[in-house]
Amino acid sequence: MTRALEGVRILDMTHVQSGPSCTQILGWLGADVIKIELPGRGDITRSQLRDLPDVDSLYFTMLNCNKRSLTLNTKTGKGKEIFRKLIDVCDIMVENFAPGALDRMGFSWARIQELNPRLIYASVKGFGPGAYENFKVYENVAQCTGGSASTTGFDDRPPMVTGAQIGDSGSGIHLVAGILAALLQREKTGRGQRVEVAMQDAVLNLCRVKLRDQQRLAHGPLKEYPQYPNGKFGEAVPRAGDASGGGQPGHVLQCAPGGPNDYIYVVIQPQAWAPLMEIIGREDLMDDPEWSTPRARLHKLEDCFHLIEGWTVTKTKFEVMEILNAHNVPCGPVLSMKELAEDASLRATGTVVEVEHPERGKFLTVGNPIKLSDSPTEVTHSPLLGEHTEEILREIGYGDNEIAAAREDGAI
Repeated sequence: MTRALEGVRILDMTHVQSGPSCTQILGWLGADVIKIELPGRGDITRSQLRDLPDVDSLYFTMLNCNKRSLTLNTKTGKGKEIFRKLIDVCDIMVENFAPGALDRMGFSWARIQELNPRLIYASVKGFGPGAYENFKVYENVAQCTGGSASTTGFDDRPPMVTGAQIGDSGSGIHLVAGILAALLQREKTGRGQRVEVAMQDAVLNLCRVKLRDQQRLAHGPLKEYPQYPNGKFGEAVPRAGDASGGGQPGHVLQCAPGGPNDYIYVVIQPQAWAPLMEIIGREDLMDDPEWSTPRARLHKLEDCFHLIEGWTVTKTKFEVMEILNAHNVPCGPVLSMKELAEDASLRATGTVVEVEHPERGKFLTVGNPIKLSDSPTEVTHSPLLGEHTEEILREIGYGDNEIAAAREDGAI
């Protein structure tokens, strides 16, 4: 069985997270990903946040599975020659350098088009064209400038960033979509093109419901936000705490035995009110006009969730989930990283996988979240620094003497 992107060759000029998260998915989908790294050092994340001495960090291994590593110094003459050859034989180049870095190396988009008109050139930058386009961006900066931080957390606290890497990995996933679209269009036109994703843009795209609410705010208070009816609304969308963004009231409720993650998120849909009241032993409120309609409950949502929490604290979050789902009440337990790592169903689907690494032994990582019925994913370990340098050079036409000369030149 062939994989979806088998035969597609990626020139991976990425580092840290936004770019590597993109090229790793392309590798999972079957592409041959050639990761270019600086000789002697490689991707900076190889040595960041190490849990074992002198071994590639989990930061690196979990973002660079299914790739081959080629060390290359493009500041040397031989290095530039090899890089030109790689551009000629690859289908896609992906980079997340600071703005203008490749131009300064002598490989502008115009030059790349001359070398290989079919090449798709994809890049992640912090900002799109405008006042900030030359500024650097990191994960939390993207969350702040893309609208996430201002709308996350509780109204009486400072803005908060989320633990989900929506700036880095979120941008990488957006870039995957653009690359695949450009690859499909190339089948029709025969031409490559530029694909660009700004981290600010990607975060804002993921915050679109908040931009929706900004426009709704001009026409009155946002009734599903906890600030209604007693709080005040300003000119901008406020932080909504645990409130649902979909118009259905929701809240995180504590469960037994009361640990830091013993909580479950419960949504009160109109049709779920009666089952909820029956479950918690408040049948008297099932048809009470003061409680039984969304409009009646709107002014006392805090009281509604307090009633339900009086029941949830007597059971574990998993018991609550089983009982509520049997009555079609939407809910979900707050799962810790430990619980997710040990989840048997996630292991069975390949969403969490154990990988054997030649130096660190077994490590746990996320698997491909995109499941294709005719293109199964096998997650392989991240490459050692320069592990495939000679192998790749031979594939693109270099002989032993030329490889030795490139090594003597400091190019590899």
